Amino acid sequence: MALSGTFDTRLVRPETTAGVGAQALLLVLLGTVLGLGPAGWLAGLVFTFATWAVLTRALRRSWPGRMSFGPANGVTLARTVLVGGVTALVADSFVNGTPLSGVSLVSEPPLAVMVALTAVALVLDCVDGQVARRTGSESPLGARFDMEVDAFLILVLSIHVATFLGPWVLLIGAMRYAFVGAARFLPWLNGPLPPSMARKTVAALQGIVLLVAGAGIMPLAVAAVMVAAALAALVWSFARDIGGLWRSGSRVGDGGNGGSSGADGAVVVRETSHAGV
Repeated sequence: MALSGTFDTRLVRPETTAGVGAQALLLVLLGTVLGLGPAGWLAGLVFTFATWAVLTRALRRSWPGRMSFGPANGVTLARTVLVGGVTALVADSFVNGTPLSGVSLVSEPPLAVMVALTAVALVLDCVDGQVARRTGSESPLGARFDMEVDAFLILVLSIHVATFLGPWVLLIGAMRYAFVGAARFLPWLNGPLPPSMARKTVAALQGIVLLVAGAGIMPLAVAAVMVAAALAALVWSFARDIGGLWRSGSRVGDGGNGGSSGADGAVVVRETSHAGV
């Protein structure tokens, strides 16, 4: 790895630099228009730095010497910026004592902005995969980048919705991270998963349901039923995939050799399966 002094010049890439700039601009806009407080700024800046660090490391490991970031990854990067804005707004709502729930979108601008950012992020989630296929720029890194952004958005939305429906909603956002943690101790969970439209549908359902529930546009009882149904679907999806990984691991004896992560998975820091999502 070529170094310039003690600094690796490949840490400065135009793609990640543009992402940091766009994230900073969005935070400034949120601060100016909505009066984003210290908690929101802190959450947004931590998100920005963590994204830059992880993505830069992933690019160095997966694409040594490759300059093209690809249009699909550009779409995912734009979606990441939106997720950073959602993260800042949700964090800010906790400290200000005004949870973004059960209020009118018109009377509560932060909630309206959060809903708008989330909606655009979910729409772009349908775009980056199509762009990758049509431009022939599909890659393991791109698939994993997309998956991690999805997972973090679901986690943030579940935290938001949990403020008024209860802590049980956190199971939706935490389930994939619990699975990844378990895979460190149960190697057979790292086995490959076949493509599954049901898995993709259940994953997409989580974001849509959490967005609608979090918008505060329906009675709490209805929102609770919707979110509970989404959680049940997610549990079913994880259980089905874990069962398949168990059967596959039993056949090979050692549980999968820490293999690749199936059709949707890829490598950022470590290869993992992504059951349920």
